[in-house]
Amino acid sequence: MTAVQDAAHDAPPRIVVLGSINMDLVMRVPHAPAAGETLLGHSIGTIAGGKGANQAVSCARQGARVQMIGCVGEDANGAALREALAREGVDTAQVRTVADASTGVALILVEDSGQNRIVMVPGANARLEVDPGALGAQLRDAAFLVLQFETPLEQIGHAIAAAREAGCKVMLNPSPVQDFAQSWWPCIDTLVVNELEAQALSGLRADAPQEAAQAGRALRARGARRVVVTMGALGAVAVDEAGARHHPAPAVQPVDSTAAGDTLLGALAAALAEGADLDAALSTGIRAAALCVQRAGAQPSIPHRDEVLRGPRPPDWRPL
Repeated sequence: MTAVQDAAHDAPPRIVVLGSINMDLVMRVPHAPAAGETLLGHSIGTIAGGKGANQAVSCARQGARVQMIGCVGEDANGAALREALAREGVDTAQVRTVADASTGVALILVEDSGQNRIVMVPGANARLEVDPGALGAQLRDAAFLVLQFETPLEQIGHAIAAAREAGCKVMLNPSPVQDFAQSWWPCIDTLVVNELEAQALSGLRADAPQEAAQAGRALRARGARRVVVTMGALGAVAVDEAGARHHPAPAVQPVDSTAAGDTLLGALAAALAEGADLDAALSTGIRAAALCVQRAGAQPSIPHRDEVLRGPRPPDWRPL
């Protein structure tokens, strides 16, 4: 093996994330207001976010080389978000700036319990366009293409087709949830859904480990190679050809659940890309998410690799 081949072999895995880039407007409140209720909040702040960008940052903080594909507006938020990604070492060459749309914004209400409620205005995210040929070339040496549903579904379909042609594995997080073409299912290497998304796509309840396992099996039957159902404080359920396993979460005091799912997904993707099996990778993702929920904000709450290695160990998984 040549020195150049050695260096390529030793390089961290490369992950391409195609998705949303938002500025989060975060309001901390005692509880979510009821219809017609005026509520006094605790604080308000602007924080870099967006499911795509959050997942890219999580992958990068776990040691992967990350390329971000997305759209921002020609405004102060767009410039700040691009700079925030670059500071994390994320390649932003494929982040396009559009002049006639504002950067995406998410309004996030964080309750004292740590639970969050989110409304997203897509803005420039709705202008994302995929060139399948160019994307296919970018994916040829990538371990994963990571996708979510905060960008146009038609463009996500083009991206999945490009990944299939390039032989790149797809990790799909269909959030916010909506049904999608049956032809996509066999192209999904790893499907990551929460309880509500699992129920919406499978038609089965998924709010307890046994139920989540049944929903995961139903989603595998549609064509996905493996499924992870995340369940907040209950941990997650992994379903693959070996069966279903419940991975409990360590007990922590939550502060803010924003970006917990994105944190888990990024750590999961990075670990799988490095060659870990699904159970080891999911354990890493749960450890990362347990740290995330103890901090406020989206990207500021995402832990780095060394923190995850030192972080709380979840209990051992058990078969279902």
